[in-house]
Amino acid sequence: MTEIMLRDAGAAHGLRHDLVGADPLSRTGHSTTGATHLIKVAVETALRLRPKLDVFGTDYPMSYGSCIRDYIHVSDLVAAHCDALAYLRAGGASATLNCGYGRGFSVLEVIDTVKRVSVVDFKVEFTVRGPGDPAHVVAACDRIRSTLKWQPRLNDLDTIVGHALAWERKLSKRTI
Repeated sequence: MTEIMLRDAGAAHGLRHDLVGADPLSRTGHSTTGATHLIKVAVETALRLRPKLDVFGTDYPMSYGSCIRDYIHVSDLVAAHCDALAYLRAGGASATLNCGYGRGFSVLEVIDTVKRVSVVDFKVEFTVRGPGDPAHVVAACDRIRSTLKWQPRLNDLDTIVGHALAWERKLSKRTI
């Protein structure tokens, strides 16, 4: 339901989001058919649910030449929202706070991590980047940490990928 709400908010208001991972206990995860989010696509490719993974652009002036994004584990985002609710219930003032880890990973770092964690080498094809695609998008998260005392617990790419992989394996067994 959250994915549907985010999609609708994106269509109506231009909201961009990139939540990754799955519940650490594999109770839920990203279930959108035909998803375009990097970690989901990479994990599906590792599980042979897709024939290849396309990388859009390798000419960025960044690590590996691919763009960098601040991927946040969905469980850390949920914890941030719970901390925000507790803060507001305790009388805290309304605030707009960026939620992320304050550091990012390149597309190729994510792909390398999925290959290593899944122990599967899969096909990657390179193509041109989309017009206007920014090279570096990382959350400025100092305010959320200081205001809410929020601290991420799952901000390790191996953990994020491992949870997404476990979820995708469980999901593929249900749909086969």
